[in-house]
Amino acid sequence: MNVMVFGSGSSTQGVLHALREHGANVCTYLTGHAGAYSPGLEGKVYPASEYSNPCALLQDVKVDFIIPMSIDWALAEWADELLSLNIPILAPAGKGMLIERDRDFARRLCKQYGVPFPKSFVAQNRLQAEQILKEHPAAYVIKNPLCSPSSPVHTVLSETVDDTHSWLRQVNYEEGIFMQEYMGRREAGHIAFVSGGEIYSLITNQEYKRAFDGNMGGIVGAPLGGIVEQDPQDKYGLARALLQPLLPWFKEVDYRGPVQVTAIQRNDAWVVLEYNVRIGVTCGPIILRMLADPIGVLDAIVHGRKAAVEFNPEMRFGCSLTLAGYGYPYGQVEGPGFPVRVEAEPDCHVWWNHVALDPQGKLVTAGQRIVDFVAIEPTLEAAIDKVYKNIGKVRCANSYYRTDIGKSLWPPGSE
Repeated sequence: MNVMVFGSGSSTQGVLHALREHGANVCTYLTGHAGAYSPGLEGKVYPASEYSNPCALLQDVKVDFIIPMSIDWALAEWADELLSLNIPILAPAGKGMLIERDRDFARRLCKQYGVPFPKSFVAQNRLQAEQILKEHPAAYVIKNPLCSPSSPVHTVLSETVDDTHSWLRQVNYEEGIFMQEYMGRREAGHIAFVSGGEIYSLITNQEYKRAFDGNMGGIVGAPLGGIVEQDPQDKYGLARALLQPLLPWFKEVDYRGPVQVTAIQRNDAWVVLEYNVRIGVTCGPIILRMLADPIGVLDAIVHGRKAAVEFNPEMRFGCSLTLAGYGYPYGQVEGPGFPVRVEAEPDCHVWWNHVALDPQGKLVTAGQRIVDFVAIEPTLEAAIDKVYKNIGKVRCANSYYRTDIGKSLWPPGSE
């Protein structure tokens, strides 16, 4: 099986490694320069800077299916040509993509099928946004109406009306803004595969999205840690409340691929925050290692068949922890390429992110997120313990990591 991943950095390396260990031939269409180092450790890399259109490349490599780590492929000039090749993609195409891409579409879809969704509005400019706030006073989470890694607005969270007022003076209105009522901190996620008219629950997860210990600081672009639990029986009820009601729509659009719902618990009920159509940058590598036959499952999903989803019973919990570099999460703060030293051999998974080799062949930072440590164990305590025992084996000046993964937000519904 020849598999190409569209992506870069640690999440891409983790997916590549899991599939390679199960016998797949893997390669990468490299979409980001800062995370170029680690995918090359797992297989052949084809940079987008050299292959602006990957369609001919896909045919030359004889790719059996594609795993995109973001939805940006669907926005590329060559997207229609790619779809015409009929190479299966681990993602929905067409209308199925809208559940992530268009936030107001997701809101309307939830309303149609009776799925709880926060009070939300779209504003095209600051004047409209201020009027919405005046007529519907509340604290709002501000997002871009159209989801993309390159969106002009990334998630801005306000916990008071005054905070929202302040942000409305600051945000970029190039594509308008999506204002979603703030619902608190009792957040969790659930990831499933959809194929053959069925929903296959996989895991429930919690991402630590704040920059600093104690869940303080702003929301960061990618989590600084997270917990993943095998959950094929949907023990916390997120799939029953927020995915199963959408099954008629999934069938209508011939949805094939992963779906993640991020939700908030309020008044003992789950409420949708957003949906994603990707396997997840923190969860994807863990899910693939938890599955007994990841390649067989993915092959069934991308072809729209019913899947035999079986898990490794000893891999019930995963924990991820990120070592962040100088200036993170403030993108405007730049530093030199600090040396990265591996002082002892880790005994957990290590997925490199924004690092590179200097002219002397030594590892240095090439951005603000250095490396992810991942452990998958029979118990949550064992997984957390292992990542913390290992993260001290990698040293870099001015780096830091959160020391409180698992001490809050878990189990799902905790604050």
